[in-house]
Amino acid sequence: MPVFAQQHSTEAISTVATCTCPVSNDVLIDGILDHSISTLQFQGHVPSCPLHSSQSAVAQLKQQALLKQRQARQRKHDPFECTRLLPTRTCHLYPGSKFAGKQRSGSHSYDVIVDIKHVSLTESTLCGYLHIKGLTEEYPELTTFFDAEIVGPQYSFLTRKWDADESTDEEHWTLFQPFDDIVHSCGRDKSKYDFAKEPCIFMRWKEHFLVPDHRVEGISGASFAGFYYICYNKSTGQINGYYYHHTSEKFQQLILSHVEERTSFGSYEFR
Repeated sequence: MPVFAQQHSTEAISTVATCTCPVSNDVLIDGILDHSISTLQFQGHVPSCPLHSSQSAVAQLKQQALLKQRQARQRKHDPFECTRLLPTRTCHLYPGSKFAGKQRSGSHSYDVIVDIKHVSLTESTLCGYLHIKGLTEEYPELTTFFDAEIVGPQYSFLTRKWDADESTDEEHWTLFQPFDDIVHSCGRDKSKYDFAKEPCIFMRWKEHFLVPDHRVEGISGASFAGFYYICYNKSTGQINGYYYHHTSEKFQQLILSHVEERTSFGSYEFR
């Protein structure tokens, strides 16, 4: 037969206790418990049952209540705990952001605009469109789709593809002044650069195809078979890069600045 313990209190704790009488293994107490239980009723318990007397029942209930609380805290996810997910943007790198500047090749200079379309800091990637003007007579304006590998948890400073070996990496990364502080990491594939805590973000931008006609594989006077070594400065919003392909002119430089939006909204994080 069920036995109920009830007490109204502002510090009430919901709990259950199990009767240990040999005649029943059912849950016999289901109610409200605090530190000053005044009403307890018991029926049909043998003297050995911990619920036989009011004092032992209170102690039993308190013990089980504390145990249940500890277990609930361990299972429950706290949305305000210290562990945080990486945001979907950082400074000037976010979907919809634009950068404008020049690409310099020898004595020539070409206008460049970069549109960032997607950023995933958790996957250390981003992608967008690169627009360049005046590179060829056949195509006065070229647009290519590119994606990026952000050096950090997923990607190291070693490229190991696109015809770039370790000497190529070192030759290009050392062109960026901020790299001087971390040059010791260049030859270590397992070394992870924490871009979230550093003033600069290093990336590789790889062009994949022309937009809108992705079927065009080659253009006379232009190539997107290589990739860019990129250094982005968080504080200034400036991007510096160097194009590399083993058949192209070396150290073609990319210099871009963030284009400020006329209307924008601040980014907030609730803690």
